[in-house]
This record gives sequence, structure tokens and C-alpha cells, in this order.
Amino acid sequence: MNAPTLHTPRLVLRMPVMADFDHRAAFYASERSAWEDGPLDRHAAWRVWASEVAQWPLMGYGPFSVDDRATGGYVGEVGIYHPSGYPEPELGWFVIPAAEGQGFAAEAAQAVMLWARQSFGWDHIVNYIAPGNHRSIALAQRLGGVLSDRPGIGAGDVVLIHDLRGLT
Repeated sequence: MNAPTLHTPRLVLRMPVMADFDHRAAFYASERSAWEDGPLDRHAAWRVWASEVAQWPLMGYGPFSVDDRATGGYVGEVGIYHPSGYPEPELGWFVIPAAEGQGFAAEAAQAVMLWARQSFGWDHIVNYIAPGNHRSIALAQRLGGVLSDRPGIGAGDVVLIHDLRGLT
């Protein structure tokens, strides 16, 4: 199964392709990846990225690559992540440095939440965020996430839950 293509006013969310990996490899090579168990070398980054993309045929959901509709340029990745060891599916995001602070992650995340509600009928989705990742925590809260006592994937994870029932 491939990812569907979703459109927002500024973005196209689509199935990841090989060319997108270079962006994730650069992310994992940088200090920005500290909240995602990085930095990682290119080989380790490949294993993470490939396993995430493989969720599409195996689970029917996964990460979307996100492009700017105006320029066609890649801006990041937003989607549903559920690797082994995750208690439940997670809404997650990453944007390239040039795309930070422009609201792309929020816009794409809203589209993914709506798609998850419409496609699977889910009542909620969670975020698992490292406690020091204040920008991601703030974004999750802006998206309507509330702190939860649900289990995380690591010690001290901040778990936020999003109520999807009002999305149509």
C-alpha cells in the first residue's frame, strides 16, 4: 500500500521516495536529532527511515513526505509512527532547518489527524516527546494535545493525547 496524497492550502503530503532519505540522513547526522536518539550515522539513519516507510504496506499508515505547494520543495515529514515497542500509534513530525518556524509541521499534522479519523475512525492519537524537546511539546499543545499519564516509549517521555472525535 502506498500513502494517499493529501493537500492543504500550502502543502502536499505524499508517499516518501528515495530522494527524501537524504534529508532524514542530514537530520540524523546533526545535533537536532538529539531528541530522536541521534546523532546517527547514515547506515543507522537508513534503518530507521526504511522501517518507518515500510509501515505503509504493513500497517496502512506511516510517514508522509511534505512538499511546499508553491515551490515543490521538500519541507519535512509528518505522519503516524508505530514501530515495535510503541504502545500505540504516534503522530510525529520533522522539518528541514529552512522550513522551521513557518507552521508547516502544524498544518501537515492537522491534515494527518483528520485523515486518521476519517480513514480509521480513531478517537485519539498520541505524541511521545522527550522532556527537553520544548518546541515539539509546544507544537503538540498548539495542536490540541493535552498531557496524559499514558505510557511512553522511554523513561520520562512527555505523552500528549489528541482527541480526534471532533474532526470531520
